Amino acid sequence: QVQLVESGGGSVQAGGSLRLSCVASGYYSSSRYMGWFRQAPGKEREGVATITTGGGGTYYADSVKGRFTISRDNAKNTVYLQMNSLKPEDTAMYYCAAGRVYTLRAQEYDYWGQGTQVTVSS
Repeated sequence: QVQLVESGGGSVQAGGSLRLSCVASGYYSSSRYMGWFRQAPGKEREGVATITTGGGGTYYADSVKGRFTISRDNAKNTVYLQMNSLKPEDTAMYYCAAGRVYTLRAQEYDYWGQGTQVTVSS
């Protein structure tokens, strides 16, 4: 089993920044792809960003491209999501996930954290 624990969420005003962290433990391997997803009330879960095993490749949803940056520190078993220029439409529960495919499709990810809430006010 792999355990993922997110932190760093909170409430900010539009234009502000937050940095989310996701620490992995258990039978976690740095050979897994990692992704960040979000889900707003009444909406489907959306893939936000994903990163390759070594961290050299990243891919973003169009809605966050240029504003969000995903990174990972395999020595610390941690994945980050730096979120800048936040907008009210970024308000959602944010989840990190571990998977074996480089994709933003949620169904390809095996393990999920419990989520951290991000609220952006206008």
